[in-house]
Amino acid sequence: MPVLVLAAVLGVLGYHLMSSGPEDVVNPSETSRNVGIDDGVVPDGTTVFDDSIPAVAKLDTDLLVAIRQASTDAGFAFGINSGWRSSAYQEQLLRDAIARYGSEAEAARWVSTPDASAHVTGDAVDVGSYEAADWLSQHGAAYGLCQTYANEAWHFELRPSARTQGCPRQLADATDEPRTRR
Repeated sequence: MPVLVLAAVLGVLGYHLMSSGPEDVVNPSETSRNVGIDDGVVPDGTTVFDDSIPAVAKLDTDLLVAIRQASTDAGFAFGINSGWRSSAYQEQLLRDAIARYGSEAEAARWVSTPDASAHVTGDAVDVGSYEAADWLSQHGAAYGLCQTYANEAWHFELRPSARTQGCPRQLADATDEPRTRR
């Protein structure tokens, strides 16, 4: 019985984490009118197979191949909340996070600067459902897809060595990673 209770609590916590992260920091419809789909704003219902969406089309080729293969093998299309982003969109997300969280230090746990963001280089994808994040947390290493940050269950980056060595230890959040330190 205690195992079932723990599983239920973790399921609720996982869902809460999936629904309260940076994709909730800013609703794309609330961003500056200067950013849009061409900057990486992702329309509702976008999957990893939507080549007409710049957030998908501008992902690193190897990352895109890996996430599409994982999605195919999982048996359902992984929706995404974010992929490639322009520097302008990343900056807008950062400004919005600072406003939401009250400080640059707290916002940095969720949103990197444009020069440090793996999204701006096309090297990160945020999956859009608990089901996809859960599947990738269990099977992603076989595709080289690793959850990078413990506080972002939806954020995956390509680590090719994970296919044979497993994913590296997750960092607590983006502030722990050298490339994101200011």
